[in-house]
Amino acid sequence: MSNNISLLRQAFVSQRQFYDDQNFPRGFSRSGNFTLLEASILEQHGVILKGLYSKTIEPQNEHQKQFLAVVTGSQEPTNPVERTWVKYLKLTTCKTKFHTLFGRSKISNPVPISQDYYSESDSL
Repeated sequence: MSNNISLLRQAFVSQRQFYDDQNFPRGFSRSGNFTLLEASILEQHGVILKGLYSKTIEPQNEHQKQFLAVVTGSQEPTNPVERTWVKYLKLTTCKTKFHTLFGRSKISNPVPISQDYYSESDSL
């Protein structure tokens, strides 16, 4: 398969732009997760990609059939469109881990100070 971006854009032509206001309310390019090329691929071809992914649209050409093979996991992504959609799915379907400095456990009662550490010569 050819990786020429102009041929790929022709293979996934859509009349509408794709937006995901739930996951990327400011748009793909302003989210910080996608490059400008990836953001333009999602905006211009995301409707077709989502339709193929959700199986509401049948593949019309070889590029779309290969895209379905990538989405089902039988092939690795080989072109920018496939890599962009895999990245989009990873960002929208996988839960992100959130790390914090504070734990949930409560501090137990203070440990009493043992008298073994002090001698009679120590003064307070």
